[in-house]
Amino acid sequence: MSTATGKGLILGIDIGGSGIKGAPVDLAKGEFAAERVRIDTPKKAKPEDVAEIVAQIADDFADELGKDSPVGVTVPAVVHHGVTKSAANIDDSWIDTDADKLFTKVLGRPVLVMNDADAAGQAEMHFGAGQDRAGVVLMTTLGTGIGSALFLNGQLVPNTELGHLELDGKEAEDRAASSVREDKDLSWEEWAERLQDFYRHVEDLFWPDLIIVGGGVSKKADKFLPLLDLRTEIVPAQLRNDAGIIGAAWQASQFS
Repeated sequence: MSTATGKGLILGIDIGGSGIKGAPVDLAKGEFAAERVRIDTPKKAKPEDVAEIVAQIADDFADELGKDSPVGVTVPAVVHHGVTKSAANIDDSWIDTDADKLFTKVLGRPVLVMNDADAAGQAEMHFGAGQDRAGVVLMTTLGTGIGSALFLNGQLVPNTELGHLELDGKEAEDRAASSVREDKDLSWEEWAERLQDFYRHVEDLFWPDLIIVGGGVSKKADKFLPLLDLRTEIVPAQLRNDAGIIGAAWQASQFS
């Protein structure tokens, strides 16, 4: 059951390794209701430092939000019952931090913290490429690493972390992330061979009905998706870099 706000807007904030971005989201349309604010992530990105920036972004949009409206926050980490259990491109002090409690105290309103790929997946399922799709849907984000979000009949199975599956003796994201293509100057064809191994392995494990490919590189999907030979339909994400903020806001709206 959704929590209504006076203006029907929910704030979503997406914490990344390089930037912290936020915007109020109109969930009737699945889009930003105001231009997003971005602030560089602090170098060490400790929880208390990040919380200060999150509070600053929330203050910027105070007039657009209802007094008690919740806030959705994404982090590049496994989030188990509001506690961050890993840390990717943020300080190790995040591990075992009660992020829900931290942000709720700083913002003075209900907060829902979730994994960044899970948030992007929620956005695509409700407003993007996964709309009205039943069965097993897998969202992957190709960037510095490989994030994943798995859905069964529209319900999220959180914290799948499929980028850490082992392929050829290495973690999948160490072979097939978008950052690896750039660092090793791989051609699209060479990178597609690595993606083929990853997606075929995932196919054999989960038998998805649809795979959605997100991350910044998805805007160049025509250069690599046609090179893949999969039995599963695979499509680019539609919301691109807005997905994390929109998905976080949608998840926060589900407070009852």
